[in-house]
Amino acid sequence: MNWNVYLSGEIHTDWREQLMDGVKAADLPVTFTSAVTNHEASDAAGDLLGTETDNFWRDHKSSKVNGIRTKTLIEKCDIAVVRFGDKYKQWNAAFDAGYCAALGKPYITLHDEAIIHPLKEVDASAVAWAKTPAQVVEILKYVISA
Repeated sequence: MNWNVYLSGEIHTDWREQLMDGVKAADLPVTFTSAVTNHEASDAAGDLLGTETDNFWRDHKSSKVNGIRTKTLIEKCDIAVVRFGDKYKQWNAAFDAGYCAALGKPYITLHDEAIIHPLKEVDASAVAWAKTPAQVVEILKYVISA
């Protein structure tokens, strides 16, 4: 079986690359999918439908266009990894985790100890909480190879 792993959340560090490199080194049968990780492109997704002068409507349209990809990929994934960084509040990642929970999709949260409290409900529905991409790789190795 080839596993489909959806990567959600923080886009300002190389956690995705670390995770993909670890999975590749372990020779695991995994395909990765993700939301658009180019911040500017994601913010401008709604501009395809015409420019807006009001930031609310620009964000609203972009959110809906981006949602086509996000919802479809989460629905098709076998497991999701939801990364919360400490620099920005990733409301979209929390929404993705909630969507996974609503669909019954297993997800792993990935974040530092400093934000355990604000993520207590998100972590409570997760199948695991990891602090590093290497820990996620170990979970995937166990789940896929056991």
